Amino acid sequence: MITLRQLRYLSSLARHRHFGRAAEDCAVTQPALSMQVRELEREIGAELVERRPGDIVLTEIGAEVARRAEHILASTRDLVDFARHREVLAGPLKLGIIPTLAPYILPRVLPHLQKHYPLLRLEVRETQTKALVDELSSGSLDVVMLALPPEGGDVETLPLFNDAFLLAVPADDPLPANARVNVSDVDQRRLILLEEGHCLRDQALAFCTTRRGDQPAGQRASLGATSLSTVMQMVANGYGVTLVPEVAIDAKMQDPRVKLLRFRDPEPGRSVGLAWRRTSPRVDDFEALGEAMAAAHERDQTSAATFKVRSRA
Repeated sequence: MITLRQLRYLSSLARHRHFGRAAEDCAVTQPALSMQVRELEREIGAELVERRPGDIVLTEIGAEVARRAEHILASTRDLVDFARHREVLAGPLKLGIIPTLAPYILPRVLPHLQKHYPLLRLEVRETQTKALVDELSSGSLDVVMLALPPEGGDVETLPLFNDAFLLAVPADDPLPANARVNVSDVDQRRLILLEEGHCLRDQALAFCTTRRGDQPAGQRASLGATSLSTVMQMVANGYGVTLVPEVAIDAKMQDPRVKLLRFRDPEPGRSVGLAWRRTSPRVDDFEALGEAMAAAHERDQTSAATFKVRSRA
């Protein structure tokens, strides 16, 4: 008989590609994990793992069994959630969030959640979009906050707010501070972007290239950063320009070395929201979480009203 334990061990082995690391992930000894995988192979009647010194490769059948195992394990977790969670936002909840949202949204919403949902035990995972969607599909995460729509995955989504992009340039840039700008004003040779894998990078490139024609990547600034704060420091020191999401603008932390300019309509931007598995029974939790996040964002936008990006047409 195939067991959930065997499927969990195979799923971990597929992720780590190493018996030792998979055993550590599952909190068992390596021989115990190996024995269970062998037993699974006997039950299925096929070799699932090609064993090599210090490494493993899943066979074609093994890769398919591991993929299906992830769906079974995720559905099992959803079943347990259904049985255990009777109060809204109570107990453990694993939230994934992209790096271009986490530093700006979490400080606003966590105090609210602690005050109004004291039984909630929130676990946060910050990483790039693809990893979040993969971990959501596998059941490692319950819900993720990202730019919509996510690619891949059988998910439900809840839009929360629109996040406009601003053009950040050095303070001495000749572009006037009181006028909206066009995409043609973006010097792509000086455009500083986040490194590969960040959806904000793809969104910035898509906006610039679709409205002024493709430009060879070699003509753009070769700098690639891992965080928006690094990008903004590069801009502040005159190394280039960038597109920055409005959610990252904090009125109390404005750098006088950076000038922020709005684009003409239609402004570029992204839709920010939550995504979760269609099979999850915790929709009430996710809607309550989304409401708290949207309200926190709205309060912050209101409190920052005294800081206005000069944007008269």
